[in-house]
Amino acid sequence: MSDKCHVESIQKMATPEELEATTSTLLVIYGMGCPNCAARVRNSLLSITGVVDAYVDHIAGMAHVVFNPNLTASQALIDAVARAGGDERHEYVAARLR
Repeated sequence: MSDKCHVESIQKMATPEELEATTSTLLVIYGMGCPNCAARVRNSLLSITGVVDAYVDHIAGMAHVVFNPNLTASQALIDAVARAGGDERHEYVAARLR
């Protein structure tokens, strides 16, 4: 883990609209190698309108995401994981587990 890899975790306060009707999903994520990778993926997931919370475990290669399906879709979560990488150094791929 290098200093160039450091990522500050963001905090998100979910809106009342986001909290109206939540569900959760598990994503399997490939490509994470350290806690900073998990923070990078978590930040990307939390940036989506409709995502209430995300727990990302780089060791297990999993993410548990709580979101409002009326505001975002599972594909948007998968796309957010891919966007978290893409810097020629970090490449992440996700698939919905359930």
